[in-house]
Amino acid sequence: MGLFNAISNWKSERHGKHVSKMRALGRCPDCNGKGFTTLFNYEFSAPLDCPSCNGSGLYSDWAKSNEIKH
Repeated sequence: MGLFNAISNWKSERHGKHVSKMRALGRCPDCNGKGFTTLFNYEFSAPLDCPSCNGSGLYSDWAKSNEIKH
């Protein structure tokens, strides 16, 4: 259980640092401010609007989306 907790804590801390960095830059943490995602990151997959920021790439839109989810 100690190893599982250590990995879980590490992932949470890493995600928190990423969100803080993206907040400072004003970018959506899920798409890194691009405003789109690809399904499988293959060369031929079509990009889709990021569902977290609705394609804007902005942190403020991501934050609004997360407020509704929680």
